[in-house]
Amino acid sequence: MDVLQKIQSLREELNQHNNNYYVLDNPTISDYDFDVKLSELQALEAKHPEYFDENSPTQRVGGTITKNFETVKHDSRMYSLDNSYSKEDLLDWENRIQKVLGDVPLEYICELKYDGASISITYENGRLVRAVTRGDGFQGDDVTNNIKTIKAVPIKLKGNFPEKFDIRGEIILPFAGFEKMNQDLIEIGETPYSNPRNTASGSLKLQDSAEVAKRPLDCLLYSLIGNNLPFQSHFEGLDKARSWGFKVPKQSHLAKNMNEVFDFINIWDKNRHTLPYETDGVVIKVNDLHLQDELGYTAKSPRWAIAYKFKSEQVFTQLNSISYQVGRTGSITPVANLEPVQLAGTIVKRASLHNADQIEKLDIRINDTVFVEKGGEIIPKIIGVDLEKRPSNSEETIYISHCPECKAELERKVGEANHYCPNFYGCPPQIIGRIQHYISRKAMDIEGLGGETIALLFNNGLVKNYADLYELKKEQIIPLERMAEKSAENMINGIEKSKNIPFENVLFAIGIRYVGETVAKKLAKHYKNIDAIANANLLELVMVDEIGDKIAQSVVEFFDNQENRISIDRLKSYGIQMEVSAANDTSVSDKLSGQIFVVSGVFEKFSRDELKKVIEDNGGKVGSSISAKTNYVVAGDNMGPAKLEKANQLNIPIITEDDFINLLNGN
Repeated sequence: MDVLQKIQSLREELNQHNNNYYVLDNPTISDYDFDVKLSELQALEAKHPEYFDENSPTQRVGGTITKNFETVKHDSRMYSLDNSYSKEDLLDWENRIQKVLGDVPLEYICELKYDGASISITYENGRLVRAVTRGDGFQGDDVTNNIKTIKAVPIKLKGNFPEKFDIRGEIILPFAGFEKMNQDLIEIGETPYSNPRNTASGSLKLQDSAEVAKRPLDCLLYSLIGNNLPFQSHFEGLDKARSWGFKVPKQSHLAKNMNEVFDFINIWDKNRHTLPYETDGVVIKVNDLHLQDELGYTAKSPRWAIAYKFKSEQVFTQLNSISYQVGRTGSITPVANLEPVQLAGTIVKRASLHNADQIEKLDIRINDTVFVEKGGEIIPKIIGVDLEKRPSNSEETIYISHCPECKAELERKVGEANHYCPNFYGCPPQIIGRIQHYISRKAMDIEGLGGETIALLFNNGLVKNYADLYELKKEQIIPLERMAEKSAENMINGIEKSKNIPFENVLFAIGIRYVGETVAKKLAKHYKNIDAIANANLLELVMVDEIGDKIAQSVVEFFDNQENRISIDRLKSYGIQMEVSAANDTSVSDKLSGQIFVVSGVFEKFSRDELKKVIEDNGGKVGSSISAKTNYVVAGDNMGPAKLEKANQLNIPIITEDDFINLLNGN
């Protein structure tokens, strides 16, 4: 056997042993024998650098330094899941599904919901080529070098796999490994980590991959994304993934009906604490991939999946005081300052009180002993008061009447739960909050600037509006606290680079109330530039897809304000993108303008996503459900029976993909 053959043989053998140990939990070789073979391979590779392979088992130890993690756009968006907290919620979800699909038999996949950091890993020709964090769902950070150090993640696949696909899952830190890391820190006098989830997430952004390799991270995978994948159901896909070498949790269960889903939930609600890692619920998915396509997505979540959250951990502690925060829109949020208490792996010192109605409803008072839980296992909230422990001199909480920052009298609009400070242009937290929103990652993504720096710039009189950022000079920044020439340069360069940020991000960044990322994209695509939006009236705005009265009214009010108009004109003068660029405008024609299509079934010449894109690129709109406004239903094989019935009831034309092509060509 020549040297190259020996190296390749050792690589294949060691990869299989890694898979046996970290994925299958069935080692067939001792740690000592594994280390001997690894040392032999390292020696051979050192003598023959011409045979270097970045995917060799010897490269699992890391050593690559990543100074800046590149932002990468996901080929397929990573959606979040809708949550449910009762079995009634799940039955309501099933009813919503059946209204769309009709009376078709449904199977569900039940998976434990792992509390870690979401990851999307791309494989091409059986090799790991990229790993990207969830980020905002549309784009994330490239952490490929760090992910390659995790032994449970295969570098090279085995078997008959697709040419290219993404696999998604959760990077977790098992309890045993987390406790070992903390014990090591305590022994050297360092502060221990707070909880496994945050530690796992933070590990992915360490610059030195050798440090990541030292951490006992694991990876549990649960979803395959790609074109022409060789299976028809989610459960079958999980089985295929296991055969290719992925660590897919064996707890995943195929349920024939909702009663079996409930059985799975009951079992794991009792037994979740026996698992070696954190889980906070169960994810339920429709098994049939064709039915998943039929159901589609809302703006934020798949309609075909939902998370059931286990009952939150709860503790008692004392409420020491109530403070009031002012948001960037002027909304007032009361916050409970608590006697510190351990809750779900973290020390909790503060909790949301939501609004005046919540305080009144629960009759929450200072010095009360309160019942605290983590809402959705994330945000602590007060859910009750132990009245038996209430002090005899307790006084009812009187909600503030004036802004705690600028002393303006608060307002509360009819039908709204929150109080607002109306001093939009004079209240410091609102001004700072708007600028912080402007520079944030999902908006202008300005590197070298953070929330604390914005407050520093404001407090030193250098910015009072996000447009002021573009007039900053390095000489003004250097004298500020914690600033130096390099950080000042980075800030100026980051501000300059933001001039290339696409228009839809700018529209989100300028802070129109109720205009989030999705609405900003809709408005940008429809109107193409800022002037067209500014000049649109209420009726015109409401006619835009997914724009309701509340959003439309907010847009009109924003552009009716003279100060906002001045800010927009200033941004234009600095070169900020105020129209959809040719590079970002996917429009091909307006042949389908004003027409609404619903897509249903399986197609030969297009994938469903390709068909939807063609419709939108030619000016049409894609509806999620059939209504009297629908112009055409484009039907493939296995069209959903509920959609077929609804289309016939409303006399909506049902066309094939060939009919659609002819329609597009003007025939």
